[in-house]
Amino acid sequence: MKAILLSVATIGLFSCQSPTDNKLEVLTTLPKVIKEASAAEVTSASPDLVWTIEDQKNDNILFGFTKNGELKKEIRINNVKNNDWEDLTADDAGNIYIGDFGNNDNERQNLAIYKINASDLAKDQADASEIVEFYYPEQTEFPAKKKDRIYDSESFFIFNNQFYLFTKNRSSKFDGTTSLYRVDNKSGQRLPAKKISSFVTCDNFNHCAVTSAAMSPDKKKVAILSSDKVWIFTDFKGDDFFSGKSQMIELDHFTQKEGLTFESNDSLLITDEAAKKGESFLYRLKLK
Repeated sequence: MKAILLSVATIGLFSCQSPTDNKLEVLTTLPKVIKEASAAEVTSASPDLVWTIEDQKNDNILFGFTKNGELKKEIRINNVKNNDWEDLTADDAGNIYIGDFGNNDNERQNLAIYKINASDLAKDQADASEIVEFYYPEQTEFPAKKKDRIYDSESFFIFNNQFYLFTKNRSSKFDGTTSLYRVDNKSGQRLPAKKISSFVTCDNFNHCAVTSAAMSPDKKKVAILSSDKVWIFTDFKGDDFFSGKSQMIELDHFTQKEGLTFESNDSLLITDEAAKKGESFLYRLKLK
């Protein structure tokens, strides 16, 4: 993701609370080698590590670090390119999936998801064992007109062996709408993403654009992230995650937050990108 204007930085982090009394807690600084953390994921195969990636113009590296900020793994993924890696998810078997679907200018036609086998997470190098390619059927121009630039995504997770993506609205008249798409977990052909529904976050791009998504281990909560907010969805029907109840949590803390994962059913881990010559952090947000 391209840099955004940081207007509040870290002032008041340790004292601020949201209206719901959820407090954002700093756990650690990220390892210095990670400059642009674009994701956060915890897997059943390596529960003591938080996994992250960097986005476009960075190496094909999957990083694993502890909640104390100690770098434990750097896995080079050899057989795919980092066009714009933006998010991670993991299935119940501990396999990790890399979302290579960042599309700032709405001009890409090579959107993909890469599977990294759980058995390869102990190695220093690995190949993506499967590549899922997809497209948005509603997009007919590349790039889309500025008013129609709604085909970027930095957010996804896997549920019932299907991928769910939340778009990052980059249209010239931003109104906070994020669209939920489903992509089949099938390699070997270019698949259409199916639009399920939409949700309006809020109307300021810097504060309201969706940068990551996650589902709780018990599959009863979905969370999406922006630079200073988290939305929690519950009581949804099937895979229309916007169909139930929603709650917006103000983090009262503005940085370029791009990584989100559930640590437990009632606790989230969040990562941000470092500001220029600054540090990036791992945070915890307790929901109860």
